[in-house]
Amino acid sequence: MIADRPQIAEFLGLASEPYSGKWSVVQGFDGFALDRKIHAAGWNFFFMAAEVKVMFFGSLGPTKLRNAVRRILAKVRPQSFNCLEVTRIVTKRFLGMRYATVFAHSRHIQPSCYLDGLAIRRASQ
Repeated sequence: MIADRPQIAEFLGLASEPYSGKWSVVQGFDGFALDRKIHAAGWNFFFMAAEVKVMFFGSLGPTKLRNAVRRILAKVRPQSFNCLEVTRIVTKRFLGMRYATVFAHSRHIQPSCYLDGLAIRRASQ
């Protein structure tokens, strides 16, 4: 997922589909392919090690999955990164009750090889 920043999408030639608010889903790329495309353009794609996760009860469906991703986006919003990668979705049962956990990592695209500070990231939005 990428925050709606037309200059990044235009520069990198990314096709995306609106998802939630200012966030869009990048189409046609996984994390590794997108990383290669960004580096080929001379930009950098940062991966934040801190994993963000959200759990919900019930079976896995599009509505519940969308709500889980929205909750993750709300958790990472204060960091002002411009990308999010959903890394895995795990479904399990406990005492006959289904539940799922969605895991994600914040990512950030920028020209500099040094990660911009929070104030600079907020100003660029």
